Amino acid sequence: MQDVKQTLREVIGAVIPVSLVVIILQLTLIRVPAETMLQFLIGVVLVSVGLILFLLGVQLGLLPIGEYIGEALPKTGKLWIIIFFGFLLGFIATIAEPNVRILAMQVDFVSEGVLPTGLLIGGIAIGVAVSVGLAMVRLVFNLPLIYFLLPGYGLAFLLSLLAPEQYIPVSFDAGGVTTGPLIIPFILALGVGVASVMGGKTTSTEGFGLVGLAYIGPVLAVLLMGVIFG
Repeated sequence: MQDVKQTLREVIGAVIPVSLVVIILQLTLIRVPAETMLQFLIGVVLVSVGLILFLLGVQLGLLPIGEYIGEALPKTGKLWIIIFFGFLLGFIATIAEPNVRILAMQVDFVSEGVLPTGLLIGGIAIGVAVSVGLAMVRLVFNLPLIYFLLPGYGLAFLLSLLAPEQYIPVSFDAGGVTTGPLIIPFILALGVGVASVMGGKTTSTEGFGLVGLAYIGPVLAVLLMGVIFG
């Protein structure tokens, strides 16, 4: 019950300020039709309910199962299993991420089918999957995060010189949408679970940093698509 109250307060605190700003603009500047404003208010209610249910689902389901999987994988004692399931979970979570689908549909529409929805979603998912797989390697061998970020971002800027110009903004937006509400809770929980087993609870902070790695993967994937197909 306490989780429900806390989630309710968080959602109200997030939605009410945006709603108030829109209402003030409606009364002073924009003057949109009453029907549009009514649709906005209905949308605010639906978004609020959806956020409450989603955040409760994350707390009750995604976070616990992510940590449990993260704790169970290292106990197998097989590096390939840890990497494989990190790759697989990263891929599946990205396919299910709504932000990724929205971006892919918008790009497909603007590009008039030059970069199809399915191809972009698949490329982004593979990029995230590889990033999560590398993150598992980092956690197992306790490697510094900078060893992965510096080469990754350096390669991204190098590929941005080779890829067609229209792919560059899409690639960085692709990295941004993978830091969405479905991928982050699950991947972070997975990382914390693996780190807690590999190094003990005192080093569980090593499980963080996965979001940075998850960001660079799809950026590189889309830029590579630009180099290949552009």
